[in-house]
Amino acid sequence: MLTLLCNCTSTKLRGDRIVVSVSDQRLSLIGKEGPVKTYPISTSKYGLGSQPRSYKTPLGRMYVCKMIGGGARAGTVFKSRRPTGEVVRPNSPGRDPIISRIIWLEGLDRFNRNTKERLIYIHGTPEERTIGTPSSYGCIRMRSRDVIDLYSRIRVGTRVYVKRSQLTLTEMPLAARLITASFKGIQNERSGTIGLR
Repeated sequence: MLTLLCNCTSTKLRGDRIVVSVSDQRLSLIGKEGPVKTYPISTSKYGLGSQPRSYKTPLGRMYVCKMIGGGARAGTVFKSRRPTGEVVRPNSPGRDPIISRIIWLEGLDRFNRNTKERLIYIHGTPEERTIGTPSSYGCIRMRSRDVIDLYSRIRVGTRVYVKRSQLTLTEMPLAARLITASFKGIQNERSGTIGLR
């Protein structure tokens, strides 16, 4: 009897940098060959800024300085960046802890150098129904499955850029570009303007 062993693993495309669009409430992971994946997110309900205790999301250039929670179950609650042993389900009533993964950011611009001290993270939230609208206290929130996926595709040192404006077509994966182009084409048809070429 002949047994064939296959060392086949599904390879995830990794990213070299992250772009966060506040106006789109989306995060785009970009690799060497271009955009890899986009995710819906939530930035601060208090707006944008870097002032201490402002609960605002900082703009500008940053990098991933620490990654916490690799291997933890989806929904694992973290307090002071340590797992508590509790696991919460999405949209658990009255709960708003940091869950699943923590991607800690450090600022690179003069105006956002306090990002690490302000404890600004990309992290999971059980408040998944609020994803897509500004609803955080300064951090960048993601659904558990999305932050776990993002965590697996990046490393400490990955560059992060948070901007007010929309993602450009070069910052979106092909599928997202096609959907955006189709949507704009439909909007143009409805408004009577010339469609995309």
